[in-house]
Amino acid sequence: MLKKLHVKNYVLIDSLDIDFPEGLVIITGQTGAGKSILIGALAMVSGAKADTSVIGDSADSCVVEAEFDTDSGDTSLRQLADASDVEWDGGVMLVRRVVSRSGRSRAFINDCPVSVQTLAAVSSRLLDIHSQHQTLRLSDRKFRLSILDSFAGNTELHERFLSEWSRFNGLDAELREISAQIERSLAEMEYNEARFRQLDEARLRDGELEDLEAEQKRLANAEEIKSGLCSIESCFSDDSPDGVHHSVSSSLKTVQKNLEKLSSFMPEVTALSARVESCRLELDDIYSEIAAANSSVDVSPDRLETVESRISLIYGLMQRFSCKSVGELISLRDSLSESVAGVASLQERRESVESELKEAESALDTAADALHKSRLAAAPLLAADIQEKLRFLELPYSIFKIDVIPAEMSSSGRDAVLFSFSATGKEPVDVAKCASGGELSRIMLSLKAVMSRYQKMPTMIFDEIDTGVSGSVADRMGTLICGMGRFMQVFAITHLPQVAAKGDVHYLVSKTVDSGTSRAETTIKKLSGEQRVLEIARMLSGSTLTESAIANAKDLLKG
Repeated sequence: MLKKLHVKNYVLIDSLDIDFPEGLVIITGQTGAGKSILIGALAMVSGAKADTSVIGDSADSCVVEAEFDTDSGDTSLRQLADASDVEWDGGVMLVRRVVSRSGRSRAFINDCPVSVQTLAAVSSRLLDIHSQHQTLRLSDRKFRLSILDSFAGNTELHERFLSEWSRFNGLDAELREISAQIERSLAEMEYNEARFRQLDEARLRDGELEDLEAEQKRLANAEEIKSGLCSIESCFSDDSPDGVHHSVSSSLKTVQKNLEKLSSFMPEVTALSARVESCRLELDDIYSEIAAANSSVDVSPDRLETVESRISLIYGLMQRFSCKSVGELISLRDSLSESVAGVASLQERRESVESELKEAESALDTAADALHKSRLAAAPLLAADIQEKLRFLELPYSIFKIDVIPAEMSSSGRDAVLFSFSATGKEPVDVAKCASGGELSRIMLSLKAVMSRYQKMPTMIFDEIDTGVSGSVADRMGTLICGMGRFMQVFAITHLPQVAAKGDVHYLVSKTVDSGTSRAETTIKKLSGEQRVLEIARMLSGSTLTESAIANAKDLLKG
């Protein structure tokens, strides 16, 4: 319910702070007093378009703030608040809208900045302003379905259907994507297979190119290497054609023996003998390695040709596939392998999804059937309830019919709802094509009177819904609106005393003009006791109050 309203610098309202109770709240005032300004302020915090024209003449900005007390267990409103990063203050919702001279509009919920779209979404759960144009909603498919579903108590059935609808659409989207992937893969598969075969047949090994280039360098210079190693090896050999040449090792051995002999005469050369022996042993090791290296050198033109051919193949593949290394070629090969194998995997997944989709479609049909049957059962009951209220509102021959007809499957099911009406008792036709403005207002009022008992509705504001009616019809409209006030907070802005007298509380909107500045200002105040009697008497008789009007007003308030 709307607990408090604060308005500052909005059109003719300089400053307004007012509290509202539960039940039926009546707002009256003379034509031009500013009741529409009050509705405009509430519409602004509901997300309606606002520009600088709403700012008071002497102000830089205007502010409208409404405090709502909601059900702390309202999970859908809590989820909406959480999704918008709005702090949940135990169900209290403080909604504020600020418009500045620059044209900038800012919105807040519980002091958290939000977009106007979020403000509108949250406010729609808190406040419903019913004006004459709202009767156009009778032609809205979703509105008609929501009315019937609320009456039928289809919340769980609809949530189950939405779950199946979401599952079905998710699988359907996945199947389309997989099919598209398969189509693309098949188109590329022959090309990818050819590329994969080239790389696979190459039997590439990471680091292979470096090894081949090193081997190619040795093979290309094998004769020179062999010659050099043989020359070095001969330096270590005792073989000499003239018997003069001695190996390095033999020479060092001779030196070592002579030093040993001298050591008995010169002790200081003993250490030199040991060092020479160490050098000789090291040279023997070097000679062994040189001999092994020499024997391993292969002067093979055939092997050189093989290595160079392999290097050429690898460089050719790198150029063809725009790769900078053998590692990149291997990665590409593996990727192509996965791509080729992936088609089979995708085809398996498609078969699985097709099976799941078939099951989901069956479950969706079952959920849609349950929703359809519930709607079929509830439609005549809702129609009878509305028809009863229409006849109560002095349309004695009216017929109201609700038909559940087939429609394309959507998030609402596979049903559409048709409201048919006749004011004369003849065959009813589509309500949008036959009802007058006054009849549409009574139909909408009847709908909302019914739904106030079955649907958790927000605070309802009726903006002169009784325009064009009078007498007993007005009294009966007041009775219906008063009945709604037992289930929810209802505001009724009215010109009819029969409606005004039924309220739990009565507020008067008035406009005053400053004689000095000629500036007008709109104010609102709560009436009680004699003030309320006089206001209803004014509504009955006009500006000149009569004793009979006052007496009539008292009777209306009693009744």
